[in-house]
Amino acid sequence: MLTHPLFEKLTKLRLLGMLLALKELWNTPDRDRLSFEDCLGLLVDRELTARENRQLTARLKKAKLRESACVEDVDFRHRRGLDQTLFLQLAQCTWIKEHHNVIIVGPTGVGKTYLACALAHKACREGYVVLYFRLPRLLQDLALAKGDGRYSNLLKSMARADLIVLDDWGLKGFSLDQQHDLLEVLEDRHGLRSTLITSQLPTDHWHELITNATVADAICDRLVHNAYRITLKGESMRKLKNQLT
Repeated sequence: MLTHPLFEKLTKLRLLGMLLALKELWNTPDRDRLSFEDCLGLLVDRELTARENRQLTARLKKAKLRESACVEDVDFRHRRGLDQTLFLQLAQCTWIKEHHNVIIVGPTGVGKTYLACALAHKACREGYVVLYFRLPRLLQDLALAKGDGRYSNLLKSMARADLIVLDDWGLKGFSLDQQHDLLEVLEDRHGLRSTLITSQLPTDHWHELITNATVADAICDRLVHNAYRITLKGESMRKLKNQLT
């Protein structure tokens, strides 16, 4: 059978992983030793791997994670109070399947964003749709979206994500409009999707950020009560790295 027409057909069908595997197999001297089932299995495996890699690339591109982080690279030696057992448990992503939340609290520079991005990256690898936001910028975007008609669509896109990361929670107090925007975002997700928060402020001080006590209770109820908590401490890792440099 002519190879070029077959290559063209695989390309037309967008079976690019299978195409590359077939070309490699064609140039293998001992390919005749492989049975038909072995050859077919090899081609199918390569196509499946290629598709999974493309899907992962697309999920990571959509997530827009702030840092390139993965759970395998997390440093547990640094003395910052990171519970290795809990973190590795969270890395299995069962909490996302069960629609729980994660809250990472600690002073600046101890790696909150890195840990959040590592868990989000693992979620992408497990097939979950993830969106990352710096909360101050998200609140600005929500305010602008009300004026240009994007508000409803933005809320819907966030509600569909399996996991959203809200980084830098509570750098300053929330305005009345921001409080209601946050409640809208969290109401759509409560019991249905997962949210990961990073904050320098401990959860028992979150009420201070929200002037409306009723809204504060509603927001904290939807975030805190079903959340795993990671509390970090110690000096800034960036500061220590600069000193070493």
